[in-house]
Amino acid sequence: MSEKLFDEVPSLDLADFLSDDERKKNEFVQKLGEAYNNIGFVAVKNHFLTDELSTQLYDVIKRFFQLEDEKKAKYEIEGLAGQRGYIGKGKEHAKGRKTGDLKEFYHIGQEVTDGDAIKKEYPDNIFPEELPQMKDIGLEVYQRLEKTGVYMLRAIALYLGLDENYFDSKVKNGNSILRPIHYFPIENPAEVPEDAVRAAEHGDINLITLLMGASADGLQVLRRDGKWIPITALPEQLVVNVGDMLERHTNGKLKSTIHRVVNPPRELMGNSRYSIPFFMHPRSDMDLTCLDECIDAEHPKSFDDITAGEFLNQRLAEIGLKK
Repeated sequence: MSEKLFDEVPSLDLADFLSDDERKKNEFVQKLGEAYNNIGFVAVKNHFLTDELSTQLYDVIKRFFQLEDEKKAKYEIEGLAGQRGYIGKGKEHAKGRKTGDLKEFYHIGQEVTDGDAIKKEYPDNIFPEELPQMKDIGLEVYQRLEKTGVYMLRAIALYLGLDENYFDSKVKNGNSILRPIHYFPIENPAEVPEDAVRAAEHGDINLITLLMGASADGLQVLRRDGKWIPITALPEQLVVNVGDMLERHTNGKLKSTIHRVVNPPRELMGNSRYSIPFFMHPRSDMDLTCLDECIDAEHPKSFDDITAGEFLNQRLAEIGLKK
């Protein structure tokens, strides 16, 4: 496997994987594997989210975050550990830090419609009465990103030498989250803690994350040689990265790369930044035990056995969302 260091996130075309051309499909799988071995991120075009839907969701979530704080606070529900509805400014911090990130966000979760008993594990979604269109747009985007994620996981399964549909049952009605984020304007930088940043360096909790293009620069990924490089994607691309659950399950073969959202220059701190990641989670009973295919003499098992639900609860406590 190549040890080259990428200077930018590799770009892939999901249409290659979906084609009937086995050569193109295999090439997609190998390029994806190489990227996830090295940098943990790729940019993907020809996914299932349309530009029109993306624009509609950005428009409606900007209108939500522009509401007065007391109106937004109606949708911050005690006892949900931030898993649905609104999460206020500075409530979440990166693992190992105490200072809250300079952001507020909203969570849209799984809608179980087929009678699956897992429904009882999920709280109902909460949508703002001020913006009734947010429900239909949000759920449509959720389903399209979830569909894209299923195909990305199929490519990952093939790369790992597993059955192509290995992840399908594990993510069906999974605990995935769509998270519109507002990195709010800071009119007076002196009023926030000196070490406060938009999103401190962290790895994502889940299997994979699919990110719709953000409204401003700032996302950076930590390369394995310690250099931070900017993540940029064209408007029609999604950025898809490996999360901690997938790194554990593959015994570190696929990298959950540390990333962050840095503050802009002081003169631009008064501007908002918006971003909408989709955190693709499996069902809570998925066993994250390291795959036998990823363990050998050179790569001994390096993670304890744990389920996805146990790991999520552990991490929610570490980042301040669960007491």
